[in-house]
Amino acid sequence: MISITSKSPYAVAALAELGRSGGSEPVPVGELAKRRGMPVQFLEQLFAVLRRAGVVSSQRGVKGGYRLARDPSEVTVLEIVELLDGPFGRDSEGVFADASKAAREVLEQTTIADVLERETREAGASMYHI
Repeated sequence: MISITSKSPYAVAALAELGRSGGSEPVPVGELAKRRGMPVQFLEQLFAVLRRAGVVSSQRGVKGGYRLARDPSEVTVLEIVELLDGPFGRDSEGVFADASKAAREVLEQTTIADVLERETREAGASMYHI
């Protein structure tokens, strides 16, 4: 089945935001949610799964929060999709199998670093000078 819920796009955006932060200091989940306009409780649930999978690490306390546990160039979008939404494209047949194969290739070749780079490029393209 080819299915991506809202979990994966939210998680990918939040992970890109963590990548933007540089990773030296943990970022509170509330801050990530605020920066990206996401529900805090929803993001906390997603990060619990990502932490157990070793994608992010957490630090408790006043200066606590999350940071990427691996380099953003090592985390693929497909990995995030499959962690949060289950196997992508399994049991697809015919034209849907072809579509899921093509989508899998894109998701597998795209890393969190790529997403961050794309966001930066698109933000720069929307700026203009007078």
